[in-house]
Amino acid sequence: MKRYMIERDIPGIGEFSLTELCGAARASNQALATIGPDIQWVHSYIAGEKSFCVYLAKGDEEIRKHAELSGIPVTRITEVPQIIDPLTANN
Repeated sequence: MKRYMIERDIPGIGEFSLTELCGAARASNQALATIGPDIQWVHSYIAGEKSFCVYLAKGDEEIRKHAELSGIPVTRITEVPQIIDPLTANN
């Protein structure tokens, strides 16, 4: 599977309550269960009016299907072919 960063414009998301965020996560999990093993949600970052979500997926078709089923919009899908972290310097 490939790694993707999904950018979502969601007005007010930075002010969502824990209950509202739990509802969004629940909708996401239900969509993932429907699609099957070709997509996995890793985690999301919430900042201001956006969320940035990391997914593993077979392709961007699965991500678009997830957005349709969950009702959570997609602004941009970017494949992330490489990651680095502080330990990369040790190689």
